[in-house]
Amino acid sequence: MTTFDQITGIVSEVFTQHQPVLAELGTVLVNRDLNGRVRLILSETIENNPDQLERLQPLLETLSEQLAPHAWPANRLVLFEDNLDAIKQGAPWFALEGFDNVFIVDRLATETDWQTIEAESATPRVVFFSIKGGVGRSSALAASAWSLAQAGKKVLVLDLDLESPGLSTAILPDYKQPAYGITDWLVEDLVDNGDSILQYMVASSDLSRDGEILVVPAHGADPGEYISKLGRVWMPKVQADGSRERWSQRLQRLVNQLEDKYQPDIVLIDSRAGIDEVASSCITDLGATLILLFAIDGSQTWSGYKILFEHWQRSHAIIDIRERLQIVSGLTPDTETISYLERLRANAWNLFADTQYDEIKPGELMADGWNFEESDDTAPHSPWAIQWNRSFTGLQSLYGRLAKIDSNQVAMIFGPLIEGISAVLEKD
Repeated sequence: MTTFDQITGIVSEVFTQHQPVLAELGTVLVNRDLNGRVRLILSETIENNPDQLERLQPLLETLSEQLAPHAWPANRLVLFEDNLDAIKQGAPWFALEGFDNVFIVDRLATETDWQTIEAESATPRVVFFSIKGGVGRSSALAASAWSLAQAGKKVLVLDLDLESPGLSTAILPDYKQPAYGITDWLVEDLVDNGDSILQYMVASSDLSRDGEILVVPAHGADPGEYISKLGRVWMPKVQADGSRERWSQRLQRLVNQLEDKYQPDIVLIDSRAGIDEVASSCITDLGATLILLFAIDGSQTWSGYKILFEHWQRSHAIIDIRERLQIVSGLTPDTETISYLERLRANAWNLFADTQYDEIKPGELMADGWNFEESDDTAPHSPWAIQWNRSFTGLQSLYGRLAKIDSNQVAMIFGPLIEGISAVLEKD
C-alpha cells in the first residue's frame, strides 16, 4: 500500500531507474491534484513524437503501478501543455531533490502553502507566533508595544488572530475600541469598499507616553455578524480584467496602506496559533523582519515546529526564512528556571540542527554557513526568556496592569524579548 507521504520517494526511485528517458523530456512537472493523485505534465512537443512516447511508456507503467492508488492509470498519467511555467504559477511547487528538471506541483484546497517567502518589508514587522495557544504570546506583544512606546517609538499593532480575537482589549479600554477591524476591511474590500472604513479601524492607546501605540483590532467595537464575515475573509478578489488577488495579497495591501497612512516605526503582528491560513500569511506573506516562535518545552511544541520546519526544508524555503526566526520561552517557570531553559535550548538546537542549520564536516570551517553551537546565546535556537508572572496571565486585566506598571517591572519579566525587538529597530 502506498500513502501520500511516499509519493516523492517513489517518484525519485522510478525516475532514477529510467534516467535516460527522463533526460529526453525536458522539464517534468509532477502534479499532485486536490485528491493527492499524481499526473505528469510534459511539453506538448513530446505528444507529437511517437518514438519518444513509446520510450516513455515503461516509465509511466512503473510509476502508475508503484504509486497506486495515488496515481492515474498509465494511459491517463500524462498531460501535455505548451507553457509549463504557467502551470506552476499560482500553486506551491518545489524541485525534486537530485533532479534538475523535475518539479513537484501541489494543488491545494486552500491557498496556504507556507513556502513562498516574501522579501522583508521596508518598515520592520515582527510576528508573534506559536504552534499552540496559551503560551503568553498576546500578553508579550502588548508589553512589547508598551515598552517601545515608552522609548518614544510609534508602534502599529495588528490583531490577526482572527478566529480568537481579543488583543485590543489588552491595549485599549472599551470606550476607545474603533468601529471596524481587519475582518471588516477584508470583507468590504471584496466590493471595493475598504477605503471607506480605513480611518475608522485604528485607535490610539492611552498607555503610550513618549511614543504612540496604534491598534488595529480583529473586529470593531460592535462585532456585528462576525462569524458570517469571518467565513468570507479568505476569499480572493477577482478584478474587472479577470485577474485574481489572493486573500493574503489583499492583507498585504492593507498593511501597506496602514503603514503609508500612519508611518509607524515598527509593526507588531499577533498571529493565529497553529499551522493555518492566517499564520501562513503572517509568517510567509507579509515580509516579516523577525518571527518570534513561542515555545513551552514539551512534545507538542517540538513536534509542531518540526512539521513546519521539515516542510520548509523539503521546499528549500528554509534558506529564505531561517535568519528571521527566533525561539521565545513563553511562561518560563519561576522555579528551576536555569535547568528548564537549558532543556528548552537543547531541544530547540536539536530541531534547528536537523532542519535548518548547515552541516559542517569535521575539520571544516564554514565562515559563510548558517550554523551555531548549542551554547551560543546569540543563536536563534537560544530562547529569549519571558518570566511567568501572575499579573500578566489574563488579557482582560492586562490593560489595567500596564497602566500602573513601571519600566523596571516590564524589563524584569520581558527584558530579553524587548531587547531583541529593539535591536531590530537599531539595525534598521
